[in-house]
Amino acid sequence: MTPAPPTGRDGCDDDPFAAIGDPHLAVTDRRRALLAVAGAHEYDEAKTVGVLDVTAGPRRRLLLTSQFPVHAMAFHPHHPLLAVGTGAYDGGYHFEGELLLLHLETGTVRSLIGPDFGFGRQVLALEWLDHQDLRVLMAPPDDWKDDAAHREGHVAVVHRADWSAVAAKSLTSRDLAGPRVPAPRPDHREAARESVARLTAS
Repeated sequence: MTPAPPTGRDGCDDDPFAAIGDPHLAVTDRRRALLAVAGAHEYDEAKTVGVLDVTAGPRRRLLLTSQFPVHAMAFHPHHPLLAVGTGAYDGGYHFEGELLLLHLETGTVRSLIGPDFGFGRQVLALEWLDHQDLRVLMAPPDDWKDDAAHREGHVAVVHRADWSAVAAKSLTSRDLAGPRVPAPRPDHREAARESVARLTAS
């Protein structure tokens, strides 16, 4: 999960979306003029995240490859951070995944969910409520005798005074405990493709 180093105008930026693949999810940080795009390559799921500077035409700054498909991304309102929620159903029992925190200046990535969860948690949605509170929507840990696990999830608000200093593997089961709620799995591909098309056209 180590990102590629930031790219300059070295040929990669002739098509900054080429390494990202088909857009499945796109989020914008208008304050910093950044666009994060999660994309998939042929016969794969959306496991590649590119962060692009769109100040004067799209220029790729960072590239991140996730172990699991990406379902959610959210730029921190203050710090140069991008939260990335990933995960998948293993086909037989568990929903596994990670909550990644990408530093937009150093390119370092931290996986935040700790060892309380042997398989991690599938993260479905993310929202920064303010600079200290991150709302996390997760699939249940498993679907044992629980068909609704594929339609519902758990929501938690994780509070940290300074997210730039949060250590890897530091989120516990207490941090991620929350009520059971409806958890739709929307398809963001059309909106992501439109965002990229508008950017490349301009």
